[in-house]
Amino acid sequence: MVSLPTSLNDAVAASQRAVSLDAAVVAKVTDMAGDLAVNLAIASVILVATIIGAKWASRITRRTLSKVRGFRHDQTVLSFVVQVVRVVVYIIGFIAILQRLGVQTTSIIAVLGAASLAVGLALQGTLSNVAAGVLLLVLRPYKVGHVIDIGGVSGTVQRLDLFTTQMSNADNHKIVVPNSKVLNDVILNLSGQRTRRIEINFTVGYGEDLNRTRTVLRKVAEGHEKVLPDPAPWTGVTGLLDSAVQVTLHAWVKSDDWWQVRADLMQGGKEALDAAGIEIPFPHQVAVPYGDGAVMPVVTVRTVEDSGRDDTDGADESADGEQG
Repeated sequence: MVSLPTSLNDAVAASQRAVSLDAAVVAKVTDMAGDLAVNLAIASVILVATIIGAKWASRITRRTLSKVRGFRHDQTVLSFVVQVVRVVVYIIGFIAILQRLGVQTTSIIAVLGAASLAVGLALQGTLSNVAAGVLLLVLRPYKVGHVIDIGGVSGTVQRLDLFTTQMSNADNHKIVVPNSKVLNDVILNLSGQRTRRIEINFTVGYGEDLNRTRTVLRKVAEGHEKVLPDPAPWTGVTGLLDSAVQVTLHAWVKSDDWWQVRADLMQGGKEALDAAGIEIPFPHQVAVPYGDGAVMPVVTVRTVEDSGRDDTDGADESADGEQG
C-alpha cells in the first residue's frame, strides 16, 4: 500500500509539470501572436509601399518616356507601357507580402505550374486580350485620338489597355471593346490619314443642263476656303435614277475639317442649284382610279405665285360679300 506522503509528492510533481507545460504553451502562443502581429504590420507597410511605389514608378515612367521623341506624340504606347510598369510593381509587392506572411511562394509557383493547363483554359479569353493588346501596340493600326470603326461601331480612341480598347462616340458614350475582338475584326481608321475625300451625291431633273450643273457644284467646292486645291474638286454624272440624274461632287479636305466642310458643301450645293434655277426633283405620289377617270395627284405643289393669287382671290370674294 502506497503511503500518503508518497502520493502527495507525486501529485505535487504532476501539478508542477502541468504548470510548466501550460507556461510553455502560453509562451509559445504569445511568441506566435507577437510574430504574427509583427508580420501583419510589416505586410501592411509593404502594401502601402507597393501602392505608393506603383504610382511613383508610373509617374517616373511617363515623365521619362515623354522626353523620348518616339513616345512624345504617341499616347497609345505611352499609356500601355505605364500600365505594364504599374502591374509589375503590384505583382512584386504581392509576392513580398506573401513571403512575409510565411506563405511559400515556391510551392505556389509549383501548384500554378502543375495547373497551368486548367488556368490557361479558364483564362484563355483574358490572355488572348493581353496578346491582342501587345500585337495592336506593335502593329499600331490606330493611335489615341484617332476616329476608328470596328464592326460598325465608331468612336474616338481614348486609351489602349492591357485587355480593352476604350472609345467615345459623337454622343460622348463610352465604348469598351475587347482587344481580341478589335484584332479579329475589320478596323476602319477614319482619321489615320492627313486628308480625306468628301463625296456628295446630288440629283437633278432629266431636262436640266448637266454640264452647267457640274460647273455650279464645282464652283461651290472651289469657293470654300478649307477645300484643298490639290487634288482639285471633281464633278461627274454617276447615275441615271428612275426620276433624276445623279451628279457626284468630290472634294479633298484635311481630316479634322471633314465633317464641317461636308455639311457646308451640301448646303452650298443645294442653294447654288436653286439660285441657278436647276430643278432638284423629289418623289410624287399619284392615285390611279379603277374606273376611266383621269389620274388624280395626291400631292399638289403650290408655288408662291399661286399662294399670292389665292390670297388675292379670297380678298376679292370677301370684299364682294361685304358689298352684297
